[in-house]
Amino acid sequence: MLLEQFDSERLRRLEKNDPALETLLSDYANAIENASVYDVAVRSPLEWAPVLSGRLGNQLYIKREDLQSVFSFKLRGAYNKVAHLDEAQRARGVICASAGNHAQGLALAGARLGIPATIVMPRTTPPIKVESVRALGGNIVLHGDSFDEASEEAHRLTQEQGLAYVPPYDDPQVIAGQGTVGREILEQIDAHGLENLDAVFIPVGGGGLLAGVAAWIKQRRPEVKIIGVEAEDSACLYRAMEAGERVTLAQVGLFADGVAVRQVGEEPFRLARHLVDAMVLVTVDEICAAISDIFRDNRSLAEPAGALAVAGVKRYVEMTGVREQTFVAIESGANVNFDRLRHIAERAELGEHREALLAVTIPERPGSFRQFCEIIGRRSVTEFNYRYANASQAHIFVGVGLRDGVAEKEALIERLRRADYPVVDMSNNEMAKVHVRYMVGGRSQHVDDEIVFRFEFPERPGALLDFLNSIGGRWNISLFHYRNHGSAYGRVLVGLQVPEAEHDDCRASFDELHYEYEEETSNPAYRFFLDSPQQG
Repeated sequence: MLLEQFDSERLRRLEKNDPALETLLSDYANAIENASVYDVAVRSPLEWAPVLSGRLGNQLYIKREDLQSVFSFKLRGAYNKVAHLDEAQRARGVICASAGNHAQGLALAGARLGIPATIVMPRTTPPIKVESVRALGGNIVLHGDSFDEASEEAHRLTQEQGLAYVPPYDDPQVIAGQGTVGREILEQIDAHGLENLDAVFIPVGGGGLLAGVAAWIKQRRPEVKIIGVEAEDSACLYRAMEAGERVTLAQVGLFADGVAVRQVGEEPFRLARHLVDAMVLVTVDEICAAISDIFRDNRSLAEPAGALAVAGVKRYVEMTGVREQTFVAIESGANVNFDRLRHIAERAELGEHREALLAVTIPERPGSFRQFCEIIGRRSVTEFNYRYANASQAHIFVGVGLRDGVAEKEALIERLRRADYPVVDMSNNEMAKVHVRYMVGGRSQHVDDEIVFRFEFPERPGALLDFLNSIGGRWNISLFHYRNHGSAYGRVLVGLQVPEAEHDDCRASFDELHYEYEEETSNPAYRFFLDSPQQG
């Protein structure tokens, strides 16, 4: 999805008609120029991405903020904020709530400046991040299962102990620190001898990095487009741009946890609404494909949030068809858990349209497998799942390797349908990708009144048992699948035998759990491969 806000002359017109905006940009430019970041930050390189540039027909440069000492840009804003505190505030200490990169940035800032730093983290925070903060000297307080709960505790401790709260994005000094990334980009573009820079793509969570980079670049080079990139399931700035005011999302996706923010910051939005030229939304699969692309070009492993901008460049080029332009994408971080890489690799193939997942109904007779494979041809079969269902037909779940992306997939589906094979494309079916592909063959012949739900719950030792205890024993569990993807949240597919008259009671009990969930009883992936024959 693409939201284009403004034409290329918009900022010049706004400046002429709105002196307050010009003053705001000038103030931020001065703050960025005088920001204290280089005691802890390095001037990260701006690297050409030759493979991606060739594929996209545009010149792409990647700003390598993953090469900072804490593997993220976040130390810039945190250090600049702490460096500007007065002596009395420094003596009392600083505090923040964070499950990741901001936590490491503040811990490092406190250690360098000799200031006690308290970091409140959710109990669901992966151990690798907790240990990283502890190694930097941070005083860790584990509280709650979510960022919101940790944030509430951090604000309580702020009042109780008189600590200085350091926000992750909604603060002018934090924004100015992040804005040094934009200053470096323009300096490095000049050093590369490039005459034109057409657009800078920036990942968006709370908006601090976007606001800082946009403030510097639009003040110096207003013709350069500023394009924000968000995950489709965490699009707080995109929705705010649509509405003309900040909105609070009911829920956010958890895959790109570094940008999983329900509401864009007030100060970042004040800047972004004037300075951002377009917003691009990308899917989980597209983020995974971008992680793969970045690795091919510079052998770095970006975290999901760190790869957002590159995913946004690819999506933008696909949607607009632009060629022969020069883009910069900010690779914002590389704090990824190693055990998430399997999941990322699986989804990257789908995000790059190098694999199709298909549900195909075939006749249950000798030779039907062979005929199906002849239609598939010499393509690579990545997986093939089948179990006998009844005497007349069978459903198979098949993964097929693709060379020519979406067009090849659509041609293959059409060829199968012409041969009288009913086909359902599962390539964009989240339930199929996360759960069903690992469960095919799990039909039961004797399940009545089954309804199916997909849950996400905080991941920690004992979390699975806590989840089972919380859903209680009123209804029989008839189906259960759980996979840990190395993230802070576990994903469960659960079937319950619930008489129709009790459906509302069942959903009401789930609402009380305060877990994110979706009903999936009508999902074709369930109907084809898991549903009881007598029910389906």
